[in-house]
Amino acid sequence: MKITIIPLLDSIKIIVEHFIELSGLSGGIVPVVRHVLLALLATLIAWLSGKICSTFFVPIVTKITSKTISSWNNVLFNKRILNTVSNIVPAVVIWQLLPLVFYQYPFIENIVQRLTAVYIVVMASKILLVLLKNLEELEPQTDSSMRQYAKSFLGVLRIVVLFITTIIIIAILFNKNPLSLIAGLGATSAILMLVFKDTIEGLVAGIKLNSNKMISKGDWIVVPSTPANGIVEEITLTTVKVKNFDNTTVTVSPTTLANGSFQNWRSMKDGPGRKVNRLIYFDFRSIKFVSDEQKQALKAAKICTDEQLTGNCINIALFRAYIEAYLLSKPEVCKETTVLVRQVEATQCGLPLEVVFFIKNSPEIHYEHTLADIMEWCYASTAHFGLTIYQQYPEQ
Repeated sequence: MKITIIPLLDSIKIIVEHFIELSGLSGGIVPVVRHVLLALLATLIAWLSGKICSTFFVPIVTKITSKTISSWNNVLFNKRILNTVSNIVPAVVIWQLLPLVFYQYPFIENIVQRLTAVYIVVMASKILLVLLKNLEELEPQTDSSMRQYAKSFLGVLRIVVLFITTIIIIAILFNKNPLSLIAGLGATSAILMLVFKDTIEGLVAGIKLNSNKMISKGDWIVVPSTPANGIVEEITLTTVKVKNFDNTTVTVSPTTLANGSFQNWRSMKDGPGRKVNRLIYFDFRSIKFVSDEQKQALKAAKICTDEQLTGNCINIALFRAYIEAYLLSKPEVCKETTVLVRQVEATQCGLPLEVVFFIKNSPEIHYEHTLADIMEWCYASTAHFGLTIYQQYPEQ
């Protein structure tokens, strides 16, 4: 840059001097006109350099990287980064030309030089932030938990970049050494810890959640201490965004999840089916031995076989066997998992029968509708066995 620009500007300075002589200017106005013209020419050169980069350099690099299959090219050489680099080039040109433009005004040169340095630092910081954003949007090559961990780590790097950028800008404006400013922050470390308390705690909690694979994007979670009951949409350093099934959005801190308890339905969704556990209460007065007429009716309805109806039969025992056979015949019910109808300890509300089975996880099977169909069949079938479901009537 110095090899090509400085001789060029020396030639321009000679031309400017000749122009001033030909214009007939003299006296104290000559240095002012000279510096104004040199400043305008330096600005024009800087603008042209930036225009050349954005018009020719960026399209060429973009065209080359678009023909490659590597995803890293989109991270390092995408259009946002290249445009930001193009915006730095004019500032670098101005930085190089300042000693030749304001050689008679060191005070102005110092001010403009500092402002230019601040601009370069801000744009360099922007490049790093865009790069981190591109890394965050990169297609994951690992599992979701590692992606969330990487996202949390990139969030910390953003904070570090902004912090270092602020230190460097302050050092440039006050003409201080950045390392001495960082060393002097020991006295204010308590304040910084207080300011970034949620971020630090969120990072630690996020590492705990991701390393133990406790939560990932797309999981269905229920947090008892909060109204969160839905699908995890986003995990950041300080919040976990959950979209409830009523389309409301709840944010929960990672610290709450890491330090408390919550229910994650991922294993249920990944498993063969979703569990159903229902109780049916029967009136004790309806539990009886099956009469011969009832046996004939059950045979005629093809509900029970001759073998099941031999000897003294109890209606609730036949009902249990019938419901288990009915569940095993349903294509929506998982046969590999538990299918059970059993008695539970009697209560003042009658004798409970517990119905336990799993409905298959399949896009074609609607869980709520299938559950309703099966339980309605169970309730309606009690009439065949002369059983009465317990119902408590409200006081008149």
